[in-house]
Amino acid sequence: MDKIYLGKIGESYSQKYLIQNNYVVMSKNYYTRYGEIDIIAIDLQSKQLVFVEVKTRRSYSFGRLEELLSKDKLRKLFTAINIFLMNNKISGDISWRIDLIALKLSANNKVEKIKHIKNIKNG
Repeated sequence: MDKIYLGKIGESYSQKYLIQNNYVVMSKNYYTRYGEIDIIAIDLQSKQLVFVEVKTRRSYSFGRLEELLSKDKLRKLFTAINIFLMNNKISGDISWRIDLIALKLSANNKVEKIKHIKNIKNG
């Protein structure tokens, strides 16, 4: 199974997880020339705009899932977020944060583990 397909499965599970946990999903796969935001949602509890990075793996051979967000990826994510905020005319008064959802899937694409790390970086 290729990496893109695995990522799409993880994003689908993450979207369902967010909805079940009181989030409204606004957008998926927001692309800019500088990077992509996997999921954009609103946390109804905190009233924050949330930019979600999803990491999906089948094993831990490349390290723990939550360690897979490199400095380069984070920099690209910040650039994509700033573009999203500008394009949607969202003011600096709006509270936002970046969350990471890390999933480990079994060989038959079932979730073995899901970890939601809130506020890895915030605005």
